[in-house]
Amino acid sequence: MRSAFQLVGVVLLAVGVSGTIDRLLGYQPILGFLNVVNRLLIPRIDGLAGYELYANLSVAVLGVVVLATAGAARRAGHR
Repeated sequence: MRSAFQLVGVVLLAVGVSGTIDRLLGYQPILGFLNVVNRLLIPRIDGLAGYELYANLSVAVLGVVVLATAGAARRAGHR
């Protein structure tokens, strides 16, 4: 189960960073397929209009939180 959380964390982190790069540069030169959230989900949420960069950064931070939680659970299980 921890591996699944780690995978989800890595994917969220990659998607958030990819979307942030896309918003800052106007395109994603590497790994553009990770822009699914940035191109399809975020623009459809009216409350995020104008805050796309912050939304992508939030997705990246959520990925870090999931990774940290999975790591903490892993360390707690080895005691």
